[in-house]
Amino acid sequence: MKRIVLQRGKEKSLLRFHPWVFSGAISKMDDGIADGDVVDVYDYENQYLATGHYHNSSTCVKIFSFEQVEIDEAFWTRKIEMAAALRRSLGLFDNPDITVFRLVNGEGDFMPGLIIDWFDGNVVLQFHSYGMFRLRELFVKIILTLFAGKIRSIYDKSVATLPEIRGFQPVDELLYGSFDDVLVKENGIPFHIDIIKGQKTGFFIDQRENRSLVGHFSANRNILNLFCYTGGFSAYALAGGASHVDSVDISKKAIDFTEKNIAEMGESILTKHTSYTENVFDFLDDIPDKIYDVIVLDPPAFAKHHKVKDSGIKGYRNLNRKVMQKIKDGGFLFTFSCSQAISIEDFQTIVFSAAAMEKKRLRVLRHLEAGADHPVDIYHPEGSYLKGMLVQVEK
Repeated sequence: MKRIVLQRGKEKSLLRFHPWVFSGAISKMDDGIADGDVVDVYDYENQYLATGHYHNSSTCVKIFSFEQVEIDEAFWTRKIEMAAALRRSLGLFDNPDITVFRLVNGEGDFMPGLIIDWFDGNVVLQFHSYGMFRLRELFVKIILTLFAGKIRSIYDKSVATLPEIRGFQPVDELLYGSFDDVLVKENGIPFHIDIIKGQKTGFFIDQRENRSLVGHFSANRNILNLFCYTGGFSAYALAGGASHVDSVDISKKAIDFTEKNIAEMGESILTKHTSYTENVFDFLDDIPDKIYDVIVLDPPAFAKHHKVKDSGIKGYRNLNRKVMQKIKDGGFLFTFSCSQAISIEDFQTIVFSAAAMEKKRLRVLRHLEAGADHPVDIYHPEGSYLKGMLVQVEK
């Protein structure tokens, strides 16, 4: 196994089981180590620390084992079996009412760089490291073996997530089987999934529990769903008995999918829903104040990197201010950030600042995060990318 040796004192994070090694911590490394290679990491005294995939970048090793064992097919099979066992314990496998969930969540399942999402037997692989990508065919074999008879298709959707490597041009492609119109259920609510052209792997699976909570707050209330994408929160609000739901997104394709998903719920629901293909900021400027009982604010990542963190904070704050102007006194705001560069503390400060600037009183009813099928390694708090708050907005 090729070796990397850390500088004296730089082993502390690995001794605390943090799964990343940064390039500035390296003292020396074997010749010929290339992107995607499996490497053993040692401290300055030549004591073994961990094993992971190397990539020539600031985060140069992503650790998948803190034990010096053989990294073979059996090793990766055990990893995926453990991930599947967790989802079974959560009641997600063989559940006719929930046929969409995350099977592997990167660092949270001790497999940094690997995402596997399950859409009723249609499996989407998404690689965030070249080392994991090089194992692609092995993962296909393992999935077909572990879930024999249940796999309809396996699709690799990694063009947008793989790091750039000179001479390597990834393509999104079907690796097994076939699929056409993928229809899944989430808590009994049907959703059409666009695996090929949809965002992420086709659906925002991480919001399942939060969508359900919106449904519980929707009976006989007017709901506004901003940045609605394919209408997940809107569908739950309508299923929860909302008087009316408005869905807003700048993407015509997203709105078309929203309407398709709402139509799947039945004709009686359609009259309670209106969709708007419009910029959210413009929409908020055009509508009167205090007409919505519940507003869901789930924008795209405004700060994907720390370099743009300050501008992202400003964007989130301004958006929350606008929403607080429009919600009824005593209304409920579900507000989110999916920016990894924005910490939980940052986000709380954003919401606090927006309320202070608008002279609103807020009561925090619940802190929100991704569902249990998106586990976070306690030694890798950076994995908790989705953060949200349910607040009641007073005068």
